Amino acid sequence: MAFHIAKAINGLINTVYPKKCLACKEKLKVPAQNEPICARCLVKIKKNIPPFCSSCGRHLKKTNLTKNICPHCLETKLHFDRAFSPFAYEGAIKKLIHEFKYRGKNYLGPYLSAMMVEFIKEYDLPIDYIDFIIPIPLHKTKLREREFNQAQILAELIAKEFGKDTLIGALKRHRYTKTQTDLEIAERLENVKDSFLVTNPQTVKDKNFLVIDDVLTTGATSSEAAAALKEAGANIVLVLTLAN
Repeated sequence: MAFHIAKAINGLINTVYPKKCLACKEKLKVPAQNEPICARCLVKIKKNIPPFCSSCGRHLKKTNLTKNICPHCLETKLHFDRAFSPFAYEGAIKKLIHEFKYRGKNYLGPYLSAMMVEFIKEYDLPIDYIDFIIPIPLHKTKLREREFNQAQILAELIAKEFGKDTLIGALKRHRYTKTQTDLEIAERLENVKDSFLVTNPQTVKDKNFLVIDDVLTTGATSSEAAAALKEAGANIVLVLTLAN
């Protein structure tokens, strides 16, 4: 109990007075503005800009424009219909995600979700056609270790912004998988294969979904989640992550 109280107090203090930039660790000049990073790091965040890969949503290089798809997605079968990410997974945004995900700074949720909301609006993503927003679930063991699901925090805040319902518990991670970080592409795909199941197929049948996660790397995790939803009768499955 004492740990949880201390964590809550620490989160509140950091929300009001994030004394140092979470990216470069330099002292924030105006901490009362509740910006978790300094202006210098903020402008360095690399945005994904069009043209986008028609599958994973990464920025397409000139050499791939004629195919409209990146080399990775050309060679890999991904089960979602399309993915989007506002940022490249590097620099300040990578550090913010790590602070949010691994160091218990769940107060970053509103700040990070606002960036995703801005991207949805800027590129007019088809949010009106989405029936449910659904976070990538954590296995119960990992949820117990981390104490919160960062994808669920982002999903609920995005859903609230657009007046959508968040579907919690319909998609379950029923098999524990080791972390994807140090695995090659083929190993990542195999590691998460058949790790998701839909608990009640009637809730997803003929529905359109926006799946939320923090990062899309190879797309293996989001693809397996989409595969489970599609097998249960889902119609369209889009994926939105903070970075890729």
